[in-house]
Amino acid sequence: MNPEEMKKRTKAFALTGLKLIQELPDSPVGRIIQWQLGKCSTSVGANYRAACRAKSRADFIAKLGIVEEETDESVFWLEILKDLKLGPQSLVDELLVEGNEILAIIVSSIITARSNEAIRRNQK
Repeated sequence: MNPEEMKKRTKAFALTGLKLIQELPDSPVGRIIQWQLGKCSTSVGANYRAACRAKSRADFIAKLGIVEEETDESVFWLEILKDLKLGPQSLVDELLVEGNEILAIIVSSIITARSNEAIRRNQK
């Protein structure tokens, strides 16, 4: 997947996450999840964009690591919503699928970038 497509995909993930949190109940549990999911789901796209502007291969890998962490945290909160049956479950399920797909793409990208960096170092 090219970087521009991934930027769009991670932004859509953030927007859909924000739509979901608007549907959560105004309760102590709902507010905790709204805050946490709002922060991490929007961070996925913001940090992916930062990775695309990395100053070095090491910076790129580090920033993708942040994307991995934020995506994984988003998936965690979505799983909590599913377990508690909070919010529109079709939207929760949609975001869970997308979050896991984004996570797989990012992990694969990190592995590839690290491998390419190792190959480059060994060629020196």
